[in-house]
Amino acid sequence: MPNFKITSVFILLAIAAWQPLKGVAAPPATTWQSHAAIRTAAQGFLQAFVGDQHQGRSRVKLGQLDHRLQLKACHTPLEAFMPPGGRAMGNTTVGVRCPDQGGWSIYVSARIDVFGPVLVARQPLARGTRIEASDLELVERNLSNLPYGYYSDKQAAVGLLAKRTIATTTVITPTMLQEPTLVKRGERVSIIAENGPLKIRSSGKALRDGKSGEVIGIRAEGSRRTVEAVVVSEGVVKVTL
Repeated sequence: MPNFKITSVFILLAIAAWQPLKGVAAPPATTWQSHAAIRTAAQGFLQAFVGDQHQGRSRVKLGQLDHRLQLKACHTPLEAFMPPGGRAMGNTTVGVRCPDQGGWSIYVSARIDVFGPVLVARQPLARGTRIEASDLELVERNLSNLPYGYYSDKQAAVGLLAKRTIATTTVITPTMLQEPTLVKRGERVSIIAENGPLKIRSSGKALRDGKSGEVIGIRAEGSRRTVEAVVVSEGVVKVTL
């Protein structure tokens, strides 16, 4: 009989030890930041950013977040930002941060595509061809895929020379064109000397080839004097007195 009492006591003690102590609160479970909220903040920021930077149609695509990523839930609205060196087109990165005390920052990869009108060749253009307006047409292209630049205004390309053969529908880039030579070495040129409203015209001989805006040496006619002049048009240079 005594053994039965002792056994009962041990059983009661074991049950009491197993049950949680009343009045002692369990630590709260950590809540994690929603990945969807992070993506929404990043997407909204980039859409507004692209709208401020570019005209016309655009497309923003965010990269995926690692499904294993766990960030403490933010109690204040998330803030998105463009990190230093972030690009306004093509592959880029957008930052999202939690402004809570002891908060966090994360960077999300993204792709920004911007579409706009660019000049393309309407017909094949041989090397050395002087570009005419009829040689060009405007078509929509993804500007993010044009790292070497483009023209969106016909007048900016008209009058330039093709540096190489350009195939039909090729996007015209600045590297494909060059200024024509307006003054050739040894030829006689007109010199316009200006001093305020006063203009004096004379002539001379070009000492080298020159394109629009270039400074070249000119030997004044009838003397050995050499002056530096700016090429302004075909066969014409300007000197400021």
